[in-house]
Order: sequence, then C-alpha cells, then structure tokens
Amino acid sequence: MVSSEWPELWRRVPTQGGRAGWPALGEHMVRGVVLTVALCFATVVVILPVVAILANALRDGMVAYVRAILDGESLAAVRLTLCTAAVVVPANTVFGLTAGWAIGNFDFPGKTLLMALIEVPFAVSPVISGLVFCLCIGPRTALGSWLVDHGIRVIFAGPGIFLATGFVTFGYVARQVITAMQTMGREKQEAAVVLGASGWQTFSRVTLPSIRWGVLYGVVLCNARAMGEFGAVSVVSGHIRGATNTLPLQVEMLYDDYRISAAFAVASVLLFLAVVTLVVKVMIGSKLKVRP
Repeated sequence: MVSSEWPELWRRVPTQGGRAGWPALGEHMVRGVVLTVALCFATVVVILPVVAILANALRDGMVAYVRAILDGESLAAVRLTLCTAAVVVPANTVFGLTAGWAIGNFDFPGKTLLMALIEVPFAVSPVISGLVFCLCIGPRTALGSWLVDHGIRVIFAGPGIFLATGFVTFGYVARQVITAMQTMGREKQEAAVVLGASGWQTFSRVTLPSIRWGVLYGVVLCNARAMGEFGAVSVVSGHIRGATNTLPLQVEMLYDDYRISAAFAVASVLLFLAVVTLVVKVMIGSKLKVRP
C-alpha cells in the first residue's frame, strides 16, 4: 500500500523546468550548503597555508627573502630539482607513450601484469621505494660496492635521486595515455592501416594527434610530482648540503636549522612552481573536454 502511493506523492512535488524535483527554495539551500562546505574546506586546506607561507617568507623583509633564495645551497637545490625533472619527465613520457600505445592497441600475454606494474608506484609508499633502492644498489651491497669501485656512485648521489623520482612518477603519463587510447578506440588506426599507412605514419598522424592533450596532461602531473617528491628522495639522497638536497629537502634542512624565514622563502619557490603547474593543468584539462 505504501509503495503504491509513491508515484502519486511524487507527482504532487512542485516542478521546475517541466521536470519533477525539489522546490526552488530547497535547491538553492542545498547548493548554498554545498558551496559553503567546499569554500570552507578550500580555505583551510589551500588558502590559509598559502597565506602562511607568504607571510612567514616575507616577515624579515624583502632583502632577507631574496638573500634566502639566492643562497648557494638554495640555488643548488633549485638546479638539482630542475635537473631531476628534466631527466625523469622525458624518460617517463617515452615509457608512457610506449606502454599506453601497446596496451591500447594490442592484446598480448602479460598485458594485465604490465598494467598492474604501472599501478605499483601508486600503491607503495615513496619511503619504501627509496629504501628498496638502498637495499639493492646501496654502497654496502654487492652491486653497489662494485659500482663504487668503478667510480659510479648511485645512492647518495644524483643518479639515485633520478631513479627514485623516476620510479614514483613513471605511471602518470602511462595512465593518461591508456585512458586516452581507450577513449579513442582502434577504429581510426585500423582504417589508416587498411588504407596503407605504415606503423609510424599511423602513430604520428592518427594516434598522437588524437591523444596529445592526454599526453600533455600526464606530463604536467609527472613534472609536478617530480619537483615535489620528498619521501623517496629523502632516503636515497643522503642530505648532502649543496649537493643532493632538492627543494623539498632544502626546506626541511632550513627548518631543522631554525632558519624559519629562509625555509618559507624556499617553500615559496615550490609554491610558485605549483601555481604554474596548476594553471597549465587547468588549461590542458579544458582542452581535453573540448577535444578528447
């Protein structure tokens, strides 16, 4: 009896735009509550930390702020961070394009395993991944000692930072390419092959133009994570001042030395890079909606 009354009760609800729904007042109230909660959350999580960083960075004046950024160790951290991104991002882009193209186009033994391996960095703690590299190629291991004897230092040096950062970021481009390939489908590529296009012509003229915004989106995410990575890099870097400290490690080192203003000044550089990355991400996201 109760269930049979529901259609009649629903028809009595005031309508808006020709469709049954909540009254206009109820919709406005719900929308207001949702927006208020979202704004409060964004204020606490994003706006207040940004204001705190800028306020503490400039509390000793602009001269001290510029001096902290132009300090030799801080500049070395900036160079190492940018160098790490310059090495890791292109390598992950090549891997992501290759893996995404293979997974999106072909069915082969081990496809499921490859997709699972791409997800591993997202499931493993960065600290654990850095520790694994230390246990595998650290100076006290057989392979690590052999490398040191031949003048190749990986852990507590630049190569170790590149490896650790590459591991925690190598899935970003691949995931975006796989999603773009699945959205595009195989029809266009199969048509190009039927019309006589070679493998390279199909990839360069059909596949890549169709997934280019997805690739760029993955590159932006990979670059942001590479510049901001802390856990894995902290384990393999050795915290050598002016040599193996990236920007996040430099911020920690300055804060531990009670150089609070300098720490926030260097953190503001990371904040600036994050804002630039966010702007590029939003622009590419809009392109993805317009041109999938």
